[in-house]
Amino acid sequence: MEELILIINTGNTSTKIGVFNGEMPVFVDTIRHSDEKLAEFSDINAQKDFRESLVLELLKEKEIDPASLKAVSARGGLLKPLASGTYIVNDEMIKDLIEAKNGLHASHLSAQIGYSIAQKNNIPCYVVDPVSVDELEPVARITGHKLFKRRILSHALNMKAVAKRYAKENNEDYHALNLLVIHLGTGISISIHKNGKMIDGINSSEEGTFSLDRAGGLPVLQAVKYVLDNKLAYKEFSKLIFGNGGFFSYFQTKDFLKIQEMYKEGNQEAIDTVHALAYQIAKDAGSFAAVVSGKVDKILVTGGMAYSELLVNLIREKIEFIAPIEIYPGEDEMQALNEGALR
Repeated sequence: MEELILIINTGNTSTKIGVFNGEMPVFVDTIRHSDEKLAEFSDINAQKDFRESLVLELLKEKEIDPASLKAVSARGGLLKPLASGTYIVNDEMIKDLIEAKNGLHASHLSAQIGYSIAQKNNIPCYVVDPVSVDELEPVARITGHKLFKRRILSHALNMKAVAKRYAKENNEDYHALNLLVIHLGTGISISIHKNGKMIDGINSSEEGTFSLDRAGGLPVLQAVKYVLDNKLAYKEFSKLIFGNGGFFSYFQTKDFLKIQEMYKEGNQEAIDTVHALAYQIAKDAGSFAAVVSGKVDKILVTGGMAYSELLVNLIREKIEFIAPIEIYPGEDEMQALNEGALR
């Protein structure tokens, strides 16, 4: 008996689509979106119908009738703080994602598209380990001012999946390991896992290393002065640092392959910026190793940019003194989304 589950995982420059029959993939595919095409839309929410049409076109091409699906499983977005797990998508969640009270991210489209398809076919839609998974210890929330508290938004789905995959492959208990996990995607997340919980990590929308399209941590007084001098609204400034920050602000591209090519051609700004990225990742990794008193069992490096030997080697030479390093290029998110729906 077929138990077909549609998987939708929207990123900044791609829409990943898969259909699984139980635990076995029927197909997994990725649709790439050019910077030029995405520039036609006013914001991420405006891309929903465009990306949904591509999902339906691919299902038709693969000769899969949406009416034959049993469920949809979608990547979760910047929701309220939630424990690790699987959640049913409903109208309230969709409203929260569209209003983007916790920030706007491409992952918001996954549940919007999935819920639209699910409602038309009278099946459930789920999100699994959303971006807002929050298992921080109380001490990790304290900042340098009483008015502000740290919140965590990260690539929890892939980091949790890779951590569990490593434990399973090595006959270890995830709940008995200290793992430092580095996700190198369009956004960069770094987290420390202890006793099965992600007890601290980088909120890549406002702190830590920069990435392909995010500024990471900025000098706060310079940032505030810039906002006031230019009379920027919150939404304008948010877009400036989250979406148009990072490498994009230097090179007007979010494609690391293009940046790597510039590096190899001797472009000095590209060389300096790539080295700065590795430098900042190493600094953050070191800080999270300190959280567990340096007792890190393994460092796991994952995400799309983990395919880059250039970047991985630059990072490796700075952090391999902490613990042995395992590379898991790409991500386990599609399988993880399917497993969450099956559970």
